[in-house]
Amino acid sequence: MRQADGRDARLWRDAAAIGAAVGVIGLSFGAIAVASGLPAWVPAAMSVLVFAGGSQFLAVALMTGSPVAAVVGGVLINIRHLPFGLAVGPAIGRSRVARFAGAHLIIDESTAFALAERHPERRGRAFWTVGVTIFITWNIGTLIGVLLGGAVSDPAVYGLDAAFPAGLLALLLPSLRDRATRAAAIAGSVLAIASTPLLPAGLPVLAALLGVGAALLLPTPPTRAGDQPERVTPAQRGPR
Repeated sequence: MRQADGRDARLWRDAAAIGAAVGVIGLSFGAIAVASGLPAWVPAAMSVLVFAGGSQFLAVALMTGSPVAAVVGGVLINIRHLPFGLAVGPAIGRSRVARFAGAHLIIDESTAFALAERHPERRGRAFWTVGVTIFITWNIGTLIGVLLGGAVSDPAVYGLDAAFPAGLLALLLPSLRDRATRAAAIAGSVLAIASTPLLPAGLPVLAALLGVGAALLLPTPPTRAGDQPERVTPAQRGPR
């Protein structure tokens, strides 16, 4: 019993820590979305209904250009949730309500915490604890950001324009641990920068996704013993 209580306390502590970090990113999302000209209800509704940090940042960035590009980019970014759902499906529950609500909480963090547990019951507890915690802090952060962003006429004055790419970078950094992922990120960045003067607003991001895909298809050199990627705990990740 004492050991179980210790694991539960550690789970809540880790969930609170990562929830606080995600809330800060949600704040920057809400602020920059409103300061960029979107009505206040749009980022608030996105955080409730979409609940995917990378897709939300990307969508707001592309809405000023091509809405179609925003939708396509969001689908491509979130396609990884399909295998996530297959992996954590048994931990979510069997009732329709549990599966419907749980499907909305399938993010990198809740999946990582769930799969780190061996016992099925603890997998479910980890999934729901982390998923609900991050959902709450992400939405609270977004609402605070919306209030702050509405008071700012020019995003560049307070550096909110820098918060936009910084938020995206914070979401991506924990994934850049191995050589193949870094190569894909570099290829996508180079292609996006090179195509920016040539393509309409929003399309360079989709071009970057092509570069990422091409880099991931290339064969990866064998990893040396000293090049093993550092293990990242779920609490170090930053919802995706």
